[in-house]
Amino acid sequence: MTEPLSVHVALDGGRDYDILIGRGLVAQAGARLAALGARAAGIVTDTNVGALYAADLKASLEAAGLRAGIVAVPPGEASKSYARFAEVCDGLLALKIERNDLVVALGGGVVGDLAGFAAASLRRGVRFVQVPTSLLAQVDSSVGGKTGINSPLGKNLIGAFHQPRLVLADTASLDTLSEREMRAGYAEVAKYGLIADEAFFAWCEANWRGIFSGGPERDEAVATCCRAKAGVVIRDEREDRERALLNLGHTFGHALERITGYSSERLVHGEGVAIGLALAFRFSARLGLCAGQEAGRVANHLALAGLPTRLQQVPGGSGDADAILDAMAQDKKVRDGALTFILARGIGQSFIAPGVDRAAVRAFLEDELAAQ
Repeated sequence: MTEPLSVHVALDGGRDYDILIGRGLVAQAGARLAALGARAAGIVTDTNVGALYAADLKASLEAAGLRAGIVAVPPGEASKSYARFAEVCDGLLALKIERNDLVVALGGGVVGDLAGFAAASLRRGVRFVQVPTSLLAQVDSSVGGKTGINSPLGKNLIGAFHQPRLVLADTASLDTLSEREMRAGYAEVAKYGLIADEAFFAWCEANWRGIFSGGPERDEAVATCCRAKAGVVIRDEREDRERALLNLGHTFGHALERITGYSSERLVHGEGVAIGLALAFRFSARLGLCAGQEAGRVANHLALAGLPTRLQQVPGGSGDADAILDAMAQDKKVRDGALTFILARGIGQSFIAPGVDRAAVRAFLEDELAAQ
């Protein structure tokens, strides 16, 4: 078996960890988790992913001498709730998971956020391992220690920073993703090029089909994104400065998720991000920060990959400009009531723009809603 690619997250205080990227890592999980010194592991998953991989993961852990159990929640963003959080915590306690044991997040970004927050809270902090099974989770949410759940008032407003001890990104698990989920994850891949790596975005334009089909481009893309995120996390773990750049497209995207009631039938996270990326670049062009051709290039590539880029593409509608602005007001990056956006001077040249004029955003949104 080919050795996995490895990315090291060099945090201080003994909190450093590795991200391993390759095919077949679920089958190797037992030996790798046993090396962390745990005696037991609680696997948190959703019912869809669990049906595919939970039994194999549990068998691998037990073969390595770990006592293992499974806690499953329904799939979808709605599981990042107070009620499911309580269920997961109680389920892990029923499995007698102790502080020196492991919580294992087996699934996409929803499961990773929920399981990670449960691990951060259980017994005031239990170690956990990420086993992300979606492209979005492998390139973004499984790395960096952000955990949390949603409030009716906004996305990811309840949570904690709690770094994993290991990330196992089994890229073979992406073979079972729906085309929609694969496209949604790809929005986060493209985002890394748009933030600070124009050469990677150009590589994506040339190689995105290989990522989708499972060629060597897939592992390379995941590793490139993880290296980029690891570098940012090392420099700014708690999002006081540079890490906010990783939210490019998310101020718009999270607002649309809230408006759609976090309904995955209407809009999944990556689709909201794709629309948000296109809007962020068009808004930047409108403000004279970047060329309109750059904004067009971004939207064209996302559309070619099958992603939405317009507010009109939100099923059931995105609401009016005021509704979108009200949803933005609960964004985590709001400071003293003022909106903070991630804007761009060009592809690979994103920056943090605090205190953006609300009237300018409203006028932009009205024009976007009126566009054909």
